[in-house]
Amino acid sequence: MGLLRASGTIGALTLVSRVLGMVRDMAVARYLGAGMASDAFLIAWRLPNLFRALFAEGAFSAVFVPMFNRTMAEADSESPGSGKAAAVAFAGQVLSVLFPFLVLFTIMMMVFASQIVWAMTGGFPDGGPVKFALAVDLTRITFPYLALISIVSLLGGILNSLDRFWVNAAAPILLNVCMIAAVLFFRGETPVETSYTQAVAVTVSGVMQLLWLMWACAREGVVLWPRMPRLTPRVKQMLVLILPAALGQGAIQFNLLISTSLAARFLQEGAVSYLYYADRLNQLPLGLIGIGVGTAILPALSRQIGSGNESAAKETQNRAIELALFLALPAAVALCVAATPLIRGLLQHGVFTAQDTSGAASALAVFALGVPAYVLIKVLTPGFYARQDTKTPVRVALFSMLFNLVGNLILIWPLGHVGVAAATAFSAWVNVLILYWLLHRGDHLQADARLISRGARIIGASAVMGAALWYVVPLADTYMTGGFFSRVIALGALCGGGAMVYAVAIFGTGAYRLSELKALVSRRK
Repeated sequence: MGLLRASGTIGALTLVSRVLGMVRDMAVARYLGAGMASDAFLIAWRLPNLFRALFAEGAFSAVFVPMFNRTMAEADSESPGSGKAAAVAFAGQVLSVLFPFLVLFTIMMMVFASQIVWAMTGGFPDGGPVKFALAVDLTRITFPYLALISIVSLLGGILNSLDRFWVNAAAPILLNVCMIAAVLFFRGETPVETSYTQAVAVTVSGVMQLLWLMWACAREGVVLWPRMPRLTPRVKQMLVLILPAALGQGAIQFNLLISTSLAARFLQEGAVSYLYYADRLNQLPLGLIGIGVGTAILPALSRQIGSGNESAAKETQNRAIELALFLALPAAVALCVAATPLIRGLLQHGVFTAQDTSGAASALAVFALGVPAYVLIKVLTPGFYARQDTKTPVRVALFSMLFNLVGNLILIWPLGHVGVAAATAFSAWVNVLILYWLLHRGDHLQADARLISRGARIIGASAVMGAALWYVVPLADTYMTGGFFSRVIALGALCGGGAMVYAVAIFGTGAYRLSELKALVSRRK
């Protein structure tokens, strides 16, 4: 499957998931607002989300997929046709070690939930013991999701390696379906009661995702069961690589955790929710573009580098960067310029007020400055992981986290939650610049003439779109407080109009020709 087609498959299903995620956030905002119950639930949800991003999705994508592919290639070279069986056997060994660890880790985190929440929030100085106790309860309910989703990611890595990208990409849809159903049909009379139903829905969704991936693997002839753990040489190698890979992949998540913790400790009630809702829209391009392209190129890079074809690997990564810029730059400009009408149209109803809109929109406009960086991190790090270099991205991630912490401490006092967003965005750019410089210095990546030329034109086209949006945003904002259909029409016109202007500008600047885009869509490897 070609890069764009694989990325498109993942991106399309991720789009469905993210659209449902926005529906979920709209429903949650309506019944939880941006107060005590919302802040407590989002702190509880941040913890399993963090570990999911670090170990389940990030580390398994970075370490397990290249090793699975390499095992398959080596076995096939020795005995043609035996590769899949050898790779599946390796996956079984990994599951046998992973499963008992996850059970023990989850139990430990649930037992010490009170201490963990206190470390994150300082006991919620603004909300007192009631808010703290609620966050602890919700954390204990949501944490089993981590164990479930980690096994889901192992199975998803197998399916990605077998070019069945769509199955794994569709799994997060079940999370949103469960949480939407919970808030619509099982919510309580108060925001606090509703927060409990949301926490239960998180864990239920983990069970559903696991069953979905097990069914899909069985259809491919892959059935895994935990056995007595054995630390084989390959499993030991994976364990050595997985911790630094988790830290390297999780720089953005760690930065968000730092930002959330500081907001909970030092800012007014609602700041945690403002940052969360802003980040949800901000993460949309990352989910659609960065994760899609990064997931699609990793198996290809692993095979190209494993076979010694460095020139093909450079070409793959150049085209991935080009594709990421083509999609991420206009998204960043649109989110920055149209932050207020987007937040107002999507979230301002029920107990989510105009003041909440102002707080979330100001954070979104600043978060959006880092959108291209968030995406490029996902595109550049496979260049290290495909070479089984997990330590270098860790060092870079740790430096960017330190930069983010210092930036937070400098900006949080004069700018409040907006300063937190600014530090997060700037630290992402620091991460990208260092990653690119290291790949370039190692002669693993050089920006070719096509990338430089098209990158400049893409920037110009994005600027044209941004100028057009600047003039229509005040008009669009007046329609965002109307009824459901008024908001849908206004949001559709705003997003559709911006996309049309960008398309015209892309062709006008010569960044792409229509025939080239058609060729990209239809191209196979």
